[in-house]
Amino acid sequence: MNSVWELETFYRKRDIIIIGAGFTGLWAAISIKEKYPEKSVLIIERNSVPLGASTRNAGFACFGSLTEIIADSENMGWEKTLDLVKMRFDGLQKIQTYFKNSEIDFELNGGFEILNNDEPLQRIDEVNKKLKSITGTEKTYFLNQDKIKEFGLGKSEYLIENPFEGSLHSGKLLQKLLEKCHELKVEFLFGTEVENIIENSDEIEVQFSKNVSIKSNQLIHCTNAFASKFLDKEEIIPARGQIILTEPIENLPLKGTFHYDEGFYYFRNLGNRILLGGGRNQDFKTEETTAFETTEFLQNHLENFLKEVILPNQNFEISLRWSGIMAMGTEKTPIVKQLSERQFCAVRLSGMGVALAPKIGEIVKEMI
Repeated sequence: MNSVWELETFYRKRDIIIIGAGFTGLWAAISIKEKYPEKSVLIIERNSVPLGASTRNAGFACFGSLTEIIADSENMGWEKTLDLVKMRFDGLQKIQTYFKNSEIDFELNGGFEILNNDEPLQRIDEVNKKLKSITGTEKTYFLNQDKIKEFGLGKSEYLIENPFEGSLHSGKLLQKLLEKCHELKVEFLFGTEVENIIENSDEIEVQFSKNVSIKSNQLIHCTNAFASKFLDKEEIIPARGQIILTEPIENLPLKGTFHYDEGFYYFRNLGNRILLGGGRNQDFKTEETTAFETTEFLQNHLENFLKEVILPNQNFEISLRWSGIMAMGTEKTPIVKQLSERQFCAVRLSGMGVALAPKIGEIVKEMI
């Protein structure tokens, strides 16, 4: 049993409980506390550090490559696609107003996409027109063939540049968000897994074990791919992203964040190393999982991509391999909504959590 001291402090009733301490949970807590400083907010995280996509991604500060935006518009129409692009674009701006670039290694080196056919180029003007109201510029995307050689990407035929994208250090961004939460008096329980949620007419009970639970007035699910445990009615498909990182490479010419094949492949420089991830469209079914492991098949596939496309005629060593778990659906629109009288969710960020979470936090704040 718990002591009176525990029951009156750590396990006391809160106004709001957020499950999940990744980007979405942290930004939601910040938005709520900025609007309602008197509300008590507790974030519960089952791991000792935030786990899932936030700490295990590629550190892209991006809002979508040309082919990805074209594919999305064909899948869900321009209105939803542009709403999403605007949310990502605004989210990246918000990150830069909260934190100094140096604090989170934010580098605005541009976003690039390599192409081997000219079909998407025929739609570049149309897409730029649509994006003008979001980015405020005539040419969000433009062809930049000169940089193909400069970056050592001679195997690719076309290179499209987008000057508004960059990269950041996901770990440092999470640490900064945690600091901001502490400043705002958000409380945390790390290493605590939620076993059960009971909603009554007057309150919610979040159970950790038979004897330990905390009550709250409202609950927000921010567990992305892991939300299906409690949100079984929502379409949340886990999508594992596998990543490799090379050892340092002398005189590495590559600088920026790069996409290929509708964003299914993504690579960037991390200082003088190359970080490459993706390829799950080669093995969709296997990668629909919440298991944090890497597969021989995809790791070999990524190494081949490194060899053939990014570092042709160059030796490299792999220093790290890891995977992160994203959440997808048939559409890329996130699920941000009220589930019941006292429960809300902000999940399914389709691999764009870095850019989306700052704005999703604001939507959650308005809902509660």
